[in-house]
Amino acid sequence: MAQGLSVWVLDAPEGFGDAGFHAHHAIQITIALSGDLTLDCAGTRWRGPALAVDADARHRFEARGLLAFVFVEPESRTGRALRRALFQEAPLVALDPARMRAAAAALRDTFAAPLERTALLETGYGIVDAIVPGAEAPLPDPRILRMIAHAADHLDEPLTLAGAAAGIPLSPSRLRHLFVEQTGLAFKTYVLWLRLFRAVQGYSEGLSLTEAAHAAGFADSAHFSRAFKRTFGLPATTLTRF
Repeated sequence: MAQGLSVWVLDAPEGFGDAGFHAHHAIQITIALSGDLTLDCAGTRWRGPALAVDADARHRFEARGLLAFVFVEPESRTGRALRRALFQEAPLVALDPARMRAAAAALRDTFAAPLERTALLETGYGIVDAIVPGAEAPLPDPRILRMIAHAADHLDEPLTLAGAAAGIPLSPSRLRHLFVEQTGLAFKTYVLWLRLFRAVQGYSEGLSLTEAAHAAGFADSAHFSRAFKRTFGLPATTLTRF
């Protein structure tokens, strides 16, 4: 995730249907650039052009046409502001179509032109800004941010909570509790999430799926593929470079 945000675009063919229930550690803003979009989450079903689901909420989507997914890291300032603004009452919300129209048009135009990562990310930030202008919120506990940074810098190595917490003056049990309290995930699960995003980033930069999986610390591409399907509801082979 570049600065806590990532943008994916999916062209869902006719009959694409249901992606299956899944959950991932990112706030997901989904925009139908064309066609139809429906999301199910926690017994609620919404159909509309722009929908948002909270991090770690089990959900599924049915779609046809061109879709944009803006994933926002919940530990970032932007992510914490979005959670505060959108998900106080439910983990799935419909976004105001009028407010999203200009941002969606910009994203559609960016996709129609020769794609550059910078331009795509800029449109993603524009979408977030349309929801919560100037979004800022306090960051998580600095000790947890330090552990996350350590994990992100050592994904190609074996990682343990004790290793990431070296030098932090808290007992292992207290640190384990604090990590869950601040992120919503156990450290081991959070590391898997980081590895998934690192692998996707590597693939987008030109590595094969197998090379990207190894670079992110997966034992093999099969392990990566299983984790990707469980997390995003789709096979990793749906990823396409532009």
